[in-house]
Amino acid sequence: MEERITGHTKLYALIGSPVGHSGSPAMQNYSFQRLGIDAAYLAFDIPLDKTKDALDSFRTLRAGGFNVTMPCKTAVAQLVDRLSPAAELVGACNTVVVEEDGTMTGHITDGVGFVRNLKEHGVEITGKKIVLLGTGGAATAIAVQAALDGVDQIAIFNQKDEFYANGEKTVEKIRNAVPNIGEVYIEDLGNKELLKKVIAESDILINATRAGMSPLDDVLPVPAGYLHKDLAVADVVYNPRETLLIKKAKEAGCRAAVGGIGMLLWQGAEAFRLFTGKEMPAYEVMEKFFNE
Repeated sequence: MEERITGHTKLYALIGSPVGHSGSPAMQNYSFQRLGIDAAYLAFDIPLDKTKDALDSFRTLRAGGFNVTMPCKTAVAQLVDRLSPAAELVGACNTVVVEEDGTMTGHITDGVGFVRNLKEHGVEITGKKIVLLGTGGAATAIAVQAALDGVDQIAIFNQKDEFYANGEKTVEKIRNAVPNIGEVYIEDLGNKELLKKVIAESDILINATRAGMSPLDDVLPVPAGYLHKDLAVADVVYNPRETLLIKKAKEAGCRAAVGGIGMLLWQGAEAFRLFTGKEMPAYEVMEKFFNE
């Protein structure tokens, strides 16, 4: 690293807390080096109450940009100068580009990464009907990006818990921002009869809940009997690499069974593109950092 640091090296970073576990520095620095870009990427542990201080510092230091993880995503969206259409709808951002004059534009790359991961597995979303399980941050980003990319229908299912209202807000935002979408609505995940019917009529099923993630490794978000051969199934959970849902989708002969690790790769690749205007050597990054 020190051999390529110069007096012109541009700073990029990750902020949030905790950040010590993140693979972003390795991915981004490898890509900078591979493409001969004079830049360095560091991780800074920033608590929520220091978010504004961090942004002020990046302006002062004339950093090129930074990524954002929890708990700072919403706060950063409220502090930057501009938001991309997706970030504005989501109300959070995970990537910020800093221009030479200090202007900050916030983006959300989770949805882009998810859609790209589907595409890499031969699954297109334009004009399709999708069932989305969950109403958290990842689910919201996916719903928004899918709507912007031209899906025909988004059926969101979530438990009638304290997060259900998030889904209702997402539905309202999408209806207002993308009036030409065929249909977008939210229903109770506990309504199994309706869930089964909607999945039977849909093209893509997306799990954006914690089902399948430790300690819920043995939890299926929907009964295996709801899966069918014309359905593409995708998970946002990437640890384990093959969740129980993905395993059952393969056993059911679904037309695609897409794990979550690719979303992690492609959202980082989109951030790299926003930072540099260049394509990350994504397959090299996958081979070097994501293959077990």
